[in-house]
Amino acid sequence: MSASHPSAYVYRPMTAADLPSAHALSVELKWPHRLEDWAMLQRVSEGFVVLDGDRLIGTAFACRQGDFATIGLVIVSDNYQGKGIGRRLMEHALEACQSRTPMLNATLAGAPLYASQGFVEFGRIQQHQGLAQAPALEPLADGEECRPLQAADRAPQLALANAGSGLDRQAVLTELFAVAEHSVGIERDGQLRAFALLRPFGRGRCLGPVIAENLEQAKHLIAVLLAQVPDAFVRIDIPADSGLSEWLELAGLKQVDTVAQMARGTPPQAANGVRQFALVTQAIG
Repeated sequence: MSASHPSAYVYRPMTAADLPSAHALSVELKWPHRLEDWAMLQRVSEGFVVLDGDRLIGTAFACRQGDFATIGLVIVSDNYQGKGIGRRLMEHALEACQSRTPMLNATLAGAPLYASQGFVEFGRIQQHQGLAQAPALEPLADGEECRPLQAADRAPQLALANAGSGLDRQAVLTELFAVAEHSVGIERDGQLRAFALLRPFGRGRCLGPVIAENLEQAKHLIAVLLAQVPDAFVRIDIPADSGLSEWLELAGLKQVDTVAQMARGTPPQAANGVRQFALVTQAIG
C-alpha cells in the first residue's frame, strides 16, 4: 500500500474505538499484547494515534504517574517508516507529560534516537519468559510469613508499590487489582513488607510488579506465584541489576530481550527500604 504525503496525516488523541486497529499494529510486529492489554493501557494513559485517511498507522502513550510519566507503545506501521511519524508521535507524548519527567524503555537499537531527544540511559531491563517451572521456595527470615492478599491489603500494597518504583501507582494498581489472578505478600510484625501480582497478559501471564526489601523475599514471592500456574507461559520484566536473572533461567523463564531504561531528567528513586524487582510492563514501568 502506498503512503500519502506526510502533510495528509492526521494526529489526534486515541479513543476506545481505535483499540482494534491499534492492536492490529502490534500483531504485525509480532508483539504479544492482547486487545485487553491495549484497553488497560488506554484507560490509565493518554494515547495518541496517527491516521492516513481511515487507516491507523501509528500509536503512542504517556502514562502520568505522579512526578513522572512513562511513554510506551510508540509504533509506526512498517509501510510508513522513515517519514518522521515516530518523532511526531513522541512530540505529542512528551507534551502530554506536561511538567513531569518523561521515561521510557527503549530497544537497544532505538536508544540512540531517544538520546538525540535528550533521554539518558539509567539502567537496563531484561525480559524473561517461558513455560514456568516452580523453583524451591527461598526461605524467609525469622518472623516473616507469606500469605494471599485480599482487598483489605490494597492500601499497604499501593504504599509499597509507590515506594519501590518512585511512581504514583494509584491508577495502575486499581486496574491490576481488578484482573489479578493471584496476589501474595510477605508480612512481618503485623505489617506488609513485600508483595507480587500475577495476571493474564500477552501469550499467557505476566508476573509483576514485584516489590520487596531484598532478593530473598522477591524469589520467595515469585516461586509462590509460579507454583500456582505450573507449565503456563509466564513473562516477567526485571531490572538487570536485580539479581534474579540466573535464578529465573533455572525456573524455565529464559532471557529473550534487553531494553534500556531512559529518562529526560532525574529518574525516580526507590524509598523506605524496598525496591521494584519486576515491572508492571515495559510500557508502564
